[in-house]
Amino acid sequence: MNPFDTDSILAPDPEGMAILHDREYRVRAYRKADERILIRGAVRDQKPPGLYLANDPEPLTIHHMQFDMEIAFPSLEIVDAGVVFETHPMTGCPTITEHYGKLVGLSIARGFTHKVREIFGGPRGCTHTTALLQAMAPVAMQCFWSMRAASAREEGIEGGVAPPGDDQSWRMNIGTCHMWAEDGEHVAELEAGAGFGVPVFLEQRLAKLGIEPDAWTG
Repeated sequence: MNPFDTDSILAPDPEGMAILHDREYRVRAYRKADERILIRGAVRDQKPPGLYLANDPEPLTIHHMQFDMEIAFPSLEIVDAGVVFETHPMTGCPTITEHYGKLVGLSIARGFTHKVREIFGGPRGCTHTTALLQAMAPVAMQCFWSMRAASAREEGIEGGVAPPGDDQSWRMNIGTCHMWAEDGEHVAELEAGAGFGVPVFLEQRLAKLGIEPDAWTG
């Protein structure tokens, strides 16, 4: 049973415009063990029915790559990696798959995107697989709270997971976006001990459930 929403995250197609291409990324993370995360990702490119072959009634898949990456937690070091080419344009495309074993030993923390471009960019890799990798790595960063929540649930602790406190785990986000700028207001507030606060998405869900934010923040 799929626990996630499956509706389209795109706005409706504009009226009167022919659809030329559809690219889909799907990335999912799993708790494999207390100290291991499995990140599974896929990318698929499709052409609409009849675009290449006039009498073809079905969409045509031209690329479909699937990637598994096992990551040590909480160090975020890649301990295993492998890609499978399900659909590809040229017979030689899959010959690059073993090259992606060079990911093992790398950390997906700071500098990962630059390292991926250095090792797999351009003729050193597959364009579509490398783009998928760059979409997968941030998912592991999103798993810190999720791993805590999963561990708590396994131990029989109900009620979700509390926001980060004095463990300073929030520091791994510094420099990742404009809100986490090292000299920005948000980081300055955290440095001053202001507390993490309730994320906007959670405020909205708490309101829907009729729960006061203080019940989550403690």
